[in-house]
Amino acid sequence: MTDHYDIAIVGAGAAGEAAAHLAGSRGARVAIIERDLFGGGCPYWQCMPSKALLHAAAVHHRGGDFPWPKASDFRDWMINREKIDYPDDSSHVRELKAAGAVPIRGSARFIGPGQLEVAPAKPGPDGIQGLEADHVIVAVGSFSKVPALPGLDGIEFWTNKRGTATRELPDGMVVLGGGPSGVELAQVYARYGVPVTIVHPRDRVHDREHPRSSDYLGRGLKRDGVTLRLGIRAVGVRAKAGTNGRHVVDLSDESTAEGEAILLTIGREIPLDDLNLGAIGVEVKDGRVRSDDYLRIAPNVYVVGDVAGPELHTHTAHYQGEMAVMIALGDGSKPDLHAIPRATYTDPETASVGLMVDQAKEKGIDAVEFTQDLGTSAKGYVAQAEGHITIVVDRANHTLVGAFMAGPAVSEAIHEAVLAVKAGIRIEVLADTIHAFPTASRVFGTACIEAARSLAKPS
Repeated sequence: MTDHYDIAIVGAGAAGEAAAHLAGSRGARVAIIERDLFGGGCPYWQCMPSKALLHAAAVHHRGGDFPWPKASDFRDWMINREKIDYPDDSSHVRELKAAGAVPIRGSARFIGPGQLEVAPAKPGPDGIQGLEADHVIVAVGSFSKVPALPGLDGIEFWTNKRGTATRELPDGMVVLGGGPSGVELAQVYARYGVPVTIVHPRDRVHDREHPRSSDYLGRGLKRDGVTLRLGIRAVGVRAKAGTNGRHVVDLSDESTAEGEAILLTIGREIPLDDLNLGAIGVEVKDGRVRSDDYLRIAPNVYVVGDVAGPELHTHTAHYQGEMAVMIALGDGSKPDLHAIPRATYTDPETASVGLMVDQAKEKGIDAVEFTQDLGTSAKGYVAQAEGHITIVVDRANHTLVGAFMAGPAVSEAIHEAVLAVKAGIRIEVLADTIHAFPTASRVFGTACIEAARSLAKPS
């Protein structure tokens, strides 16, 4: 017997769970298949534990009562891993069942259009299970990329899982990669007294953000004791060849870095190989698949979350999961992904949306940039903090096309800019909006006032 479902979802992370909950509320018969933890990486190995540790490290850094054992226990409570080796995902399973979905533990693969077979996650009496579905949503998430680095296979290197889950502080850490995950975890461990070195091939950390944001973040990391080795690459690892048995990382400038922990944060890969996508006529190229404007990769097959891109965020995954269900159920919906917020929860925080001025000009937009210094604003003074608010405006139609921020509370302040980019709100409307004092949002409003006045002047 083969069970039949209206929608089958492969992967139970943020995107898969969002899809399952919405589909269940719409009365669809839903199966959701997960090979590991229901809930995915975010609540156990990524977003939630990293933010819990950042909070604990910030309190500790200010002299508060949050030593490492307490921070570790707090993190374990956050990820449902108190006094056990592996997180407990039973609450996610219960919520999915309550929503009307059928959770299935195992690894799914296509055997034809609308046909899946699921191998059990653990050896046991249950064999391979077959199921059919009118629509299939692929939400398999991503995993840490492991480089082909000589000597790396000779050590127990860390990925985000170990980085967010360890119960013991390492004797030194080398972070390979200076993107969002790398800078967040580097700051956590540095604030707990671990000597941390970031090795990053670009000339600034978090280099996909605005250069001003990178500069403020880099300064903040240095103040916390992080050593930044920028514009160079790791070329090899020598196991336990350093001081006190630390691993040695050989660098492209012929220098070295040492740490008991080598943390990999150089990017993510999508687990597509085991899905047998060829059975539905889908080609995997360079580890990715291409979808249309409606998230489809084949008739009635959708990709959401990290598989779909264009950016890897929990909030984007949640949005796409619900959008795929709405499309599958015939709502006539179409994803709008041109205003995706980005936020990094370091000290200082960084946040952004849309295009930098050079990126906008490359797209043929007559763009101009306006910047306000957050450090010399009321918000900066009362918070004893520095930062910036930079906006990018289309001169032709006076609309916001990008916003970039660094400083306190900018992960909250960015959302007005997100709405403005999404809705095409004119800069004059933003300038005429009252912003509470003293906030980062008010600094954003000041930048909009400057832009509106500048654009109003005769050319």
